[in-house]
Amino acid sequence: IQGEAIERELCLLKVVGKGDHRVEALRLASAFGARTVDATLTSFVFELTGATEEIERFIALMTAVGLVEVSRTGIAAMSRGGRAVSPVRTS
Repeated sequence: IQGEAIERELCLLKVVGKGDHRVEALRLASAFGARTVDATLTSFVFELTGATEEIERFIALMTAVGLVEVSRTGIAAMSRGGRAVSPVRTS
């Protein structure tokens, strides 16, 4: 994409821990606006959508509280403004 673009990435993170690590994982997830998509007595799976830099920061912080698995979509992008890079085709 040429020019200014909006870029986003989806990330799922699994965190395993007990006690203070669970509390801190929830606090960090809330601070980043992540959604809890699964929770057990020993683990959480969080969903975060954002810029790659934000995803990287979230992963780095979660490493300290029990990060065990990460799945990422890669970057989805669209140009800003009214011009379409890939116009929608209608029949």
